[in-house]
Amino acid sequence: MSTVLAFDFGASTGRAIKAEFDGKELKYHEVHRFDNVIVQEDGRLCWDFPYLLGEVKKAIEMSGGADALAFDTWGVDYGLLDENDELMGQPTNYRDTRTEGMPERIFEKISAIDLYKSTGNQIMPINTLFQLTAEVKKEAKTLLFMPDLFAWALCGNKSAEKTIASTSQMYSFNNNGWDLEVARLSGMDTDILQELVDSATVVGEYNGIKVVKVAGHDTQCAVAAMPSDSSKCSAFLSCGTWSLIGCECDNAVLTEKSMNDQLSNELGANGKVNYLKNISGLWLIQEIRRNFRAQGKEYSFNDMEQLARAEKPFTCFIDPDYAEFATPGSMPEKIRNYCKNTNQPVPETDGALVRCIYESLAMKYKFAIEQIKENTGKAFDVLHLLGGGTKDGFLCQMTANSLGIPVVAGPTEATALGNIILQLIALGDIKDIDEGRAIIKEQESVKEYSPQDVDVWKNAFKKFCTAVQ
Repeated sequence: MSTVLAFDFGASTGRAIKAEFDGKELKYHEVHRFDNVIVQEDGRLCWDFPYLLGEVKKAIEMSGGADALAFDTWGVDYGLLDENDELMGQPTNYRDTRTEGMPERIFEKISAIDLYKSTGNQIMPINTLFQLTAEVKKEAKTLLFMPDLFAWALCGNKSAEKTIASTSQMYSFNNNGWDLEVARLSGMDTDILQELVDSATVVGEYNGIKVVKVAGHDTQCAVAAMPSDSSKCSAFLSCGTWSLIGCECDNAVLTEKSMNDQLSNELGANGKVNYLKNISGLWLIQEIRRNFRAQGKEYSFNDMEQLARAEKPFTCFIDPDYAEFATPGSMPEKIRNYCKNTNQPVPETDGALVRCIYESLAMKYKFAIEQIKENTGKAFDVLHLLGGGTKDGFLCQMTANSLGIPVVAGPTEATALGNIILQLIALGDIKDIDEGRAIIKEQESVKEYSPQDVDVWKNAFKKFCTAVQ
């Protein structure tokens, strides 16, 4: 019997999941859940690392002990240590506006296509390279991505797990290591970059518990837990605050078309390349709910869904990745302004606003899948929807309708399960990810959504494409 503790951090909450594995059956339950709230420091949006670390230690005590523990988080963000190994302030949140104009500054030194041909990342201002270009702490000695920062705080190990490193725009798929020439363009000393380690690596101990590096990027943990059928060509959608939609490939796609289509190559825990598009996901629903609450409207997520269901379909669309939607505040006004500026009907009711978001997300998923098909030549039979979005049946059904293929929703706890599986591989209890996926497929429940009204959705997709041009 092995017992592991998986820490899964999202953009709004953190959780500790305790799992036990007896060689056949995997049992798990939530030990602790806590808020992950954006804070302000020196005019920047930041993560409250001391608070989060305190919640981690509290969860370890509450768990009653484990053989191992590991962390997964969102991508791109990091903490910096000084020459005395002290944290140099709170880690900056990727939604902070400091990266505005930073890609253009880098493009003065390297062309966008040359940058893409090395790093393979969708070029987004939030990427680590651009954050470092805007960084004021140029004297830093050590960079640790968020999951690596938690591991360091517990056991002192300084290393960079490969999947999280591959989100940075500084990892080269050509040499499977750091691209130091690209990293140097940020103006930072490249000595801050740490040794790369594989997923499922034991790097130290904390109070007798092994500290494991799993896939530090939560998307790669979720994909590791995908209960796919090898006889089918599968796409995946890791759906939470962000939506990451893509497929597994043997090699990175580093063409100019791929770059122009804003597709990204990230390293999977099994060594495959996860070829995907980053799309703003349930952040839009979460943020508009916060805005409604500020107006005195206490809607549950179910309340919002029911309001949306009552509205006329396909009235208006937004591009979920429109830059103004990425920052907090005023989501209803931003959506109305977008519709007005694109000569569409303006959603007046709360339900119309919510329906606009849902339909736009489903349409953007189709938009991304069509691009991925063109760049890989794959013809997908099924989409595996993983993570918190599996609870949203309204979105799951819309996604099946939009894509015109079945959507298999589940497991809801895909990210935590991937974290757990990778820890068990590190402990020697499971051979590899394929064996872990087989265990998950055997015991986890999923729900299949068959596409409906496909022709109607195809026609509406043309309207969406016009609205987001």
